[in-house]
Amino acid sequence: MVVEFGMSRHGHIRSHLRYIRPNIGVITNVGSAHIGNFGGRVEGLARAKSELIKGITSNGTLLVNADDSNSKLLHTQKFKGTMITVGIHHEKANYRATNIEYTKKGMSFQLILDRKSQKFQIPIYGEHNIYNAIFAIAVNHYLGFSHTEINTGLKKYRKLKRRLNIRRIRSGITIIDDSYSANPHAVKSAIDVLSHIGKGSNKVAVLGSMTRLGAYRVKGHKEVGKYIVERDIQHLYTYGKDAQWIKDSAIEYGFPKQNAYHFTDKRALHYHLLRKIASESQTTILIKGSNKMKMGKTVQLLIKHK
Repeated sequence: MVVEFGMSRHGHIRSHLRYIRPNIGVITNVGSAHIGNFGGRVEGLARAKSELIKGITSNGTLLVNADDSNSKLLHTQKFKGTMITVGIHHEKANYRATNIEYTKKGMSFQLILDRKSQKFQIPIYGEHNIYNAIFAIAVNHYLGFSHTEINTGLKKYRKLKRRLNIRRIRSGITIIDDSYSANPHAVKSAIDVLSHIGKGSNKVAVLGSMTRLGAYRVKGHKEVGKYIVERDIQHLYTYGKDAQWIKDSAIEYGFPKQNAYHFTDKRALHYHLLRKIASESQTTILIKGSNKMKMGKTVQLLIKHK
């Protein structure tokens, strides 16, 4: 049985452990989701996630991300079971993905299993999803499943709505619908996808405000702005009061001012986007924001006016 322990505050995982004590525990990373509930401090988030570690059975197994610097804040010192690491960049990770490639149907990569390099394929984009796949591979391999069985399972993965869904609305115009939710780590991952699958086209990021960041609110938005400059994005549209910090930060770090636009009125945003796609022949558009910003309506509008 596989159970996901939802967590947004201290004590949430501890309450789950009253009913289920896992033999195997997976902590994919310590990111920025729900960080506003921890005073904007990643240390508090790591402490809350560490409740899982204390609940794993004494002879159990813990899997963590060797590449994630914040995962070093997890309270693993007293863990007596087996610890397994996964990664992409960390050469000493127990399970490490290499030769990662974007394909027409998703992503492929290689990983050593039983001293042999094996190829895997997932039907979705994003390096963060490679990490999710590595965790799944590591758990299943630890439980005794073969490469063929694991790869078959990965290929059957069903993409969730509004989570990096690729929509080609007409010749030359592609939309990346990642409008379900947003936090700084997730937005950076989506920008990476835009940068990769939009190669050779005009890349446009349409980003709504990120909510529930607490004391991390200003810094989180500014980090995204800086990241955009590093990823060769041609046009930036921001929507919502807090998203202004994304635009301002991008310009501060060198993004062309004439290619950055901010809106607090969604109708104005839609008007400018429709004009944009009407005049472009090769354009890839990422649409992302917190659920409260209802960026899914922007996706629907662009599809409707294809």
